[in-house]
Amino acid sequence: MNRIEGRVKVTGLATYAAEYPVEGVIYAYPVQSRLAKGRIARVEDGEALAMPGVLAVLSGEDPPELGAGAEGELALFQSREVAYRGQLVAAVVADTYENARAAAAAVHVEYEPQAHDVHLSADHPGLYRPDHVNPDFPTDTGHGDVEAGLAGAATTIDVIYTTPVMHNNPMEPHAALAYWDDVGRLMVYETSQGAAASRDLIARTFGLPPDGVRVVSRHVGGGFGCKGTTRPQAVLAAMAARAVGRPVKVVLTRQQMYDVTGYRTPTIQRLRMGADADGRLTALEHVAYEQSSTLVEYAEQTTTPTRVMYGTPALRTAHRLVRLDVATPSWMRAPGECPGMYALESAMDELAYATGLDPVELRVLNDPETEPDSGLPFSSRNLVACLREGARRFDWDRRDPEPGVRRDGEWLVGTGVAASTYPARRSPSKAVATVQDGEFHIRLAAADIGTGARTVLTRVAAGTLGVAPDRVHVELGDSDLPDAPLAGGSMGTASWGSAVVRACEDLQRDGKEGRADTTQEIKGDAKLARHAFGAQFAEVRVNAVTGEVRVPRLLGVFAAGHILDAELARSQFVGGMTMGLGMALMEETYTDEESGGFLRRDLAQYHVPACADVEGVEAVWVDEQDDDLNPMGSKGIGEIGIVGTAAAIGNAVFHATGHRVRDLPITPAKILMPRF
Repeated sequence: MNRIEGRVKVTGLATYAAEYPVEGVIYAYPVQSRLAKGRIARVEDGEALAMPGVLAVLSGEDPPELGAGAEGELALFQSREVAYRGQLVAAVVADTYENARAAAAAVHVEYEPQAHDVHLSADHPGLYRPDHVNPDFPTDTGHGDVEAGLAGAATTIDVIYTTPVMHNNPMEPHAALAYWDDVGRLMVYETSQGAAASRDLIARTFGLPPDGVRVVSRHVGGGFGCKGTTRPQAVLAAMAARAVGRPVKVVLTRQQMYDVTGYRTPTIQRLRMGADADGRLTALEHVAYEQSSTLVEYAEQTTTPTRVMYGTPALRTAHRLVRLDVATPSWMRAPGECPGMYALESAMDELAYATGLDPVELRVLNDPETEPDSGLPFSSRNLVACLREGARRFDWDRRDPEPGVRRDGEWLVGTGVAASTYPARRSPSKAVATVQDGEFHIRLAAADIGTGARTVLTRVAAGTLGVAPDRVHVELGDSDLPDAPLAGGSMGTASWGSAVVRACEDLQRDGKEGRADTTQEIKGDAKLARHAFGAQFAEVRVNAVTGEVRVPRLLGVFAAGHILDAELARSQFVGGMTMGLGMALMEETYTDEESGGFLRRDLAQYHVPACADVEGVEAVWVDEQDDDLNPMGSKGIGEIGIVGTAAAIGNAVFHATGHRVRDLPITPAKILMPRF
């Protein structure tokens, strides 16, 4: 079926956060810190206040009142301390956007600078072991004796991989429009991946009860994680609206988004592996080094996929974190799994060459019967089926086992493979289903961030009720609707869909209204290892003269439970693989160690794949029957497409050239470096 919201989007009728028609709206524009660490001595706003249309200047000179729960980057203007370059240190409120922006440039901030540190290294003296990693995984895990397993191995590798800072770059910029109604309730139109979660965080920031805030986010122009938590523009809009008594709109520029809406932490990852003479793992160690800000601890779960993938008698995974004078990293599509699997699957490729085994066969040989870290049985695991089907479709058996031997004129040609995995979670959700005049109405505070949530929930409800989808109407994107978790962690459909199924079943019993709250149901889930799996195959062409890399073929084969809508699923898989291509070859945000700020802060400099870069992408799946997951038997598909893609491309580059690039992105300079 076509997307429910397709027509309003292509005709321009879909309303995004900055587009709601609120009467009397004015604008706020932020002032950002120009140093990475220090203290604000004084904010001089006299010149700005005298400019046309200016109504107020907000700053730490007269800190706006916030609740005791305000923290981190949302505690705007509550402290004179500067924690990173680009931090919001003041804001101008004016009658037009142009006047607010002009006046913001006239605000003079006097600083007391301090020496900053923005450099991540594996030997940084500030590294420590965090209590847990995102969202609540143990920091370190392991079993067996890794050193003994390495010492007794026939083949060992010890390698380090790095990934850079990367930014999410959704098409719709971060925006918010806020006002306070006559009874003091705060209304926020926000670009958010979860209206209920955003409501709760905004309420805590302002010291309000949750029912004192309403967040509406009907349509979202992409997020990839950076809209998964409330960002400063929502707090600033509400703060400014309260200060001047009028609705206020804040829309961040692309450059401002790079500073205050999160990013993927850079990583340094060391992997040590040992294998016996047959290629079976004897030991595996994966340690990740990453960064967070001095404001908030965010530790990404980089090595957690290694706990899932391969059987070994000795396993150790660990994370070490350092707090630097930088903005706080956050979620970016498949946080942890994406950079972690890049390193793991690249190292598996290196081990395959070292042992003389085919890279597909090495993975099949080490496929475990139970989850290696926990020992739990898998609800379903079809990684081997994905590898076999992908190898068949990709003509893997015709691949030359030696690297650097296939050539087409100036172009070196190679192929690579990598595995993918992502947890199959669900969270408690509520939903209400009603019927009126033969039409069924489903209401819950889910979010459609471009993934097709409205469409898939319509199908789930229609299938449960046994009616045509055009008789079902789904309302979402409003915190006044029944609470639902945010769109993230590839758990949206599983969580919301479970509640929709139960509400529809209740409606069938009651006849008029059905309600659901899946909290108790989820608590009763059997203890199983629930994961989606996949296999990524890539063909690359590397120009021997210029170092240019082209990717004419990408194939992903996935085992992600029951696929609820083939068109939506293909879109998600292909989108994830395209992002993985960008990660492999292009995406990188430089950190300037002298100024402490990010370079490459817009889409002119931060490159993402264009249509010409994505030549042939194919996504297929193995339809799994897994009744232990949820009523639909589905697994999340939003993130697994990106996991493994960069490694498959990197492995293909090695196969084409015989040169291993271990630091993303794989640029022409790194390809040509061995010559000089």
